[in-house]
Amino acid sequence: MALPSSPTKLYSSLLLVAGVALLVVGSMMQLCAATLDEQIELIWGASHTYFFMDGDTESLALSLDEQQGSCFRSRDTYLYGSISMDIKLVEGNSAGVVATIYTISEGPWSYHDEIDLEFLGNLTGEPITLHTNIFANGVGGREEQYYLWFDPTADYHTYTIEWNPKYIIIRVDGKAIRAFKNYEDQGVPFPTWQQQRVYGSLWDADEWATQGGAVKTDWSNAPFVAYYRNYNTTWCQPSPGVSWCGAEPKDSPRFDLDQQTLADIQWVNANYRIYDYCSDHKRFNESEFPKECYLQRAGV
Repeated sequence: MALPSSPTKLYSSLLLVAGVALLVVGSMMQLCAATLDEQIELIWGASHTYFFMDGDTESLALSLDEQQGSCFRSRDTYLYGSISMDIKLVEGNSAGVVATIYTISEGPWSYHDEIDLEFLGNLTGEPITLHTNIFANGVGGREEQYYLWFDPTADYHTYTIEWNPKYIIIRVDGKAIRAFKNYEDQGVPFPTWQQQRVYGSLWDADEWATQGGAVKTDWSNAPFVAYYRNYNTTWCQPSPGVSWCGAEPKDSPRFDLDQQTLADIQWVNANYRIYDYCSDHKRFNESEFPKECYLQRAGV
């Protein structure tokens, strides 16, 4: 191959080579990028689901009728990381209908771990409730509920579970709404050793979902449809020199909550939280509250 006869020609040749290299790398990245149907699998109600292109984005529709709902799960399992998905909830009268995104371990139920986000449907015009719960070593009952500061049926919004050795953080459109701290050293169970798989579902729960079960599902509005897209996962990153997040030193500030996260939780608690198990005096007397209720809680 003859060399360019001038610096200008050499520079032009290098630009051309660089451009071709970028095109090749870009093509390889596109080929390697997993599609939504490669990241998740349908496990029930396949006849009630379909993948489709929403603009340039691959999306999944889950539907529910009187015969059946629908559910997917991730092909991978995770031990610490950040998991997010964009969801557009059921429009109109969705009383009795529950859409979910959650993680759960696959061992025996008696000591399973689980991080729940459940969206409880409601009558047209009434707010949908985001119901959250955390199970560790089979122990749950840590419900907190929220209204949202937007209409979650009008467009997609991003819901995120961040799970590291120090906290489980739940975010909505990047804003933290809840942080559950690891107090395992004080006898409070926390998920630290079981991998979890991600699930999403749409199902009928009218025995409890809307106003405590007082409002039932109106099947004349079926099929009910919720939309999911942009499934993203990021593995937990430890401090430099630490082998993995589970080996992060206990006194490390790596996973401490920043001021913005704390401020977000305080704002949500003051304006949009509608239920906190640690404030439920009808459910617990003073000696029965879970131990973490007496310990420092973020945003409280």
